[in-house]
Amino acid sequence: MTEKTLVILKPCTIQRALCGEIIKHYERKGLRIAGIKMMQLTNELLDEHYAHLVGKPFFQRVKDSMMASPVIVICIEGVDSVHTVHAMAGATNGRIADPGTIRGDYCMSSQSNIVHTSDSYEAAVAEVKRFFKPEELFDYKLVIHDFLYANDEF
Repeated sequence: MTEKTLVILKPCTIQRALCGEIIKHYERKGLRIAGIKMMQLTNELLDEHYAHLVGKPFFQRVKDSMMASPVIVICIEGVDSVHTVHAMAGATNGRIADPGTIRGDYCMSSQSNIVHTSDSYEAAVAEVKRFFKPEELFDYKLVIHDFLYANDEF
């Protein structure tokens, strides 16, 4: 079964002109972009998105960092996409992320770490809904779909 997950290309990614490079990783893996848009995050949206961090000493730093410039939000779909996309990101701290992961190859920071990815199926459902209206998501079949999966995997 395919699932949808959220990726946010953070302000550091926008400012370093790495958006195409990062999106390319997901596309080359065989994941499908179901929705994509640029937006400026707000205090209110970040309070909801990072509610689990309220009370942490770095909470305001995280919010300030995420509002430093616009971001690109992407809904990505594929078989086991939540786990796949999260694994592709690598460890939160880019200094210890494995080479070959997005963070391992593109960052040295634990905050300016290129992407946010949903870390569970439940989080992905909530996050996709938080950032996308239903009419902003598209269902289409990639012409390479039958060459990405065995017929019993979807």
